[in-house]
Amino acid sequence: MRNSTQKLSYLQAIVEAQREEMRRDERVILMGEDIAVYGAQSLFDEFDHSRLRNVPISENSFTGVGVGAALTGLRPIVDLTIASFVYLASDQIINQAAKLRFMTGGQLKVPIVVRTSTFYNNRTAAQHADRPYPLFMNIPGLKVVAPATASDAKGLLKAAIRDDDPVIMFEDINLWGKKEEVPVDVDFLVPIGKADIKRAGSDATIVSVAGCLLPALAAAELLAREGIDVEVVDLRTIAPMDKETILASVAKTGRLVIADNSHKVGSVASEIAAVVSEEGFESLRKPIQRVATPSVHIPYNQALERQLYPTKERIVAAVRAIL
Repeated sequence: MRNSTQKLSYLQAIVEAQREEMRRDERVILMGEDIAVYGAQSLFDEFDHSRLRNVPISENSFTGVGVGAALTGLRPIVDLTIASFVYLASDQIINQAAKLRFMTGGQLKVPIVVRTSTFYNNRTAAQHADRPYPLFMNIPGLKVVAPATASDAKGLLKAAIRDDDPVIMFEDINLWGKKEEVPVDVDFLVPIGKADIKRAGSDATIVSVAGCLLPALAAAELLAREGIDVEVVDLRTIAPMDKETILASVAKTGRLVIADNSHKVGSVASEIAAVVSEEGFESLRKPIQRVATPSVHIPYNQALERQLYPTKERIVAAVRAIL
């Protein structure tokens, strides 16, 4: 079935990635809270309880079970569902999964994938609406991916499952229903650590982090009507970061805007800005612009919440400010 595609939503592509990898490798298991509710219903028609585990609401405990399973030869996918729950599992992710290979001199490997979705912009309020991926880019030993399209979600998840290091995949609930043609090939992989130029341009670079891709592309289209040619780089992998693609784009355009849904202080955008300032300063014609979320807790009120995140209009304004 190489080179064939099927139209899938972002969430359906994730389910198909899991199905293909569970068929390919009997060591792959899926565990999490109410996994049948969050997309995996059809997997229960094909796989039994030895491969699919609904677990109690105790994130640190069952993530620890996943780490142990990885250490003993399985390749677990641990579904934490909501990204804010990753705080509860952080001891197992940071102190165990990320460090054991280093602390044993490479004798142990921890091939675990932690899936979690940012539930922002849909009235989930302060305790459920965080976008905490910047916290984990600071942890050596972890790989952090954040796809923004259905194809990238499928390809990155499959690559993560096959990787011998722990990988955290941050999904985006606002993208779950977005559909596109997705490769069917069982060996379709998106390389971890490689950004993608979603739109070529020459006047300015927009680096999009995670779910900011749609407003970034919309901003580029709006600016194109004014004769402004913007390049859009989809980061895809947060750690390790593909700084070469970013620097090459900035060298071409001379201007950089970074769109990032996380809080502006200590954001992925901050790290990208630092890298470009240190390694590509001579390419810059104007100051770097960060379009991110202010450092406030997310309100329950939808009208207030929607004002916080990067939008097409905010990205356009940032580009215009440096032309």
